Amino acid sequence: MARAGHAGLDLKGRGEVMIAGASDLEDADGSAISFAASAAYKDHLAGATAAAIFVNDKLAGHVGPNTVALICDEPYSVFIDALNVLYPEDTRRVVAAGGQSGTYTSEESVDIGSGAVIGPGAEIGAGTVIGANAVIGAGVAIGRNCVIGAGCVVECAYLGNDVVLQSGVVIGGEGFGFQLRADRHKKIPQLGRVIIQDRVEIGANTTIDRGTLGDTVIGEGSKIDNLVQIGHNCRIGRNCVISGMCGLSGSTILEDGVVMGGGAGTAGHLTLGAGTLVLARAGVSHSFPAGSNIAGAPAQDVKSWKREIAAIRRVTKGDKK
Repeated sequence: MARAGHAGLDLKGRGEVMIAGASDLEDADGSAISFAASAAYKDHLAGATAAAIFVNDKLAGHVGPNTVALICDEPYSVFIDALNVLYPEDTRRVVAAGGQSGTYTSEESVDIGSGAVIGPGAEIGAGTVIGANAVIGAGVAIGRNCVIGAGCVVECAYLGNDVVLQSGVVIGGEGFGFQLRADRHKKIPQLGRVIIQDRVEIGANTTIDRGTLGDTVIGEGSKIDNLVQIGHNCRIGRNCVISGMCGLSGSTILEDGVVMGGGAGTAGHLTLGAGTLVLARAGVSHSFPAGSNIAGAPAQDVKSWKREIAAIRRVTKGDKK
C-alpha cells in the first residue's frame, strides 16, 4: 500500500486509509479515491462519500468529516498518477491474441467467421453471428441473436440481445483522454466499459469509446448511422437516432428519443432533453431542455436560427426592410 507522505501529500493529521479503487466524485464510495480539481467541485465535496479526495489547499476545508482530504498542488495530475498505481496493467492490451483458443464460452448455434479472434473469458449468446476477421476482446459479453460484422473490434464491452454492428465498427477503444500540459500531455487511463443495450444497431465504421472511470452507455432500441464518433462516458437514451458523421464529445447525455441530423456535433458535458431534434450540421455548445428543436452553430432554437438566416439574406441582398 502506497503511503500519502511518500507522494508529497498532506493528510492533515489523518491516519492511513485503505483504498480499493477510484471513481468520479459523484459515484465514489467509501473504498474509493476521487479528486476535485477546481472551485467548480466545491458544492459537491461536503456530500461526497469517497474514502479520500485529492484537493488543493483552498478546497480542503470543504471536504466532509468522513472523507480524508489528500492535499496537493495539482489534484488531477496526482489522481492520474494514483490510477496508474491502482491499475498497473497496461489498458492498451485488452485484446488477447491466439485466435479461437477455446477459452471463451458460447451457447448453441453461434456462427464464427473465418479469421475471427476471440479473447479468453468472452461470452457469446445463442444465435449470434461473428463476422470474418472480427476481434472480440477478453471478457467481452455478447447477447443472443446479435450480428457482429466483418472486421469489427469489440473490447471492454457488454452487448445485449439483438444488437447489430455493421462492418468495421470499433466498440470500447480508449477514450481521447489527456491532461494537457505545456511540456508533455499526460495520458489518462481509460478504465471503464461500453454498455450496449438490446436492439441497438450501429452503422459501418462507427466508433464508441469506453468510459474513463464509469461506463459509456447506449440505450435500448437506439440506431446509430455510419461514421459516427461517440466519446467516453457518453450516455445515449432509449430509441435515439444519430445520423451519419455526427460526433459526440465526452460525457454528452442524450435523453430518450433524441434525433440528430447528419454531421451534427456536441461539446462535452451537456444534456439534450428527451425528444430533442437536432438539425443537420448543428454545433451544440450547451444543454437544451426536453422537446427542443435546434439548429445552427452554435445551436439555438430553430425559429431564432431561421430568423437570423433571413436577416442575413436581406442584408446581403441590400434589402433594408
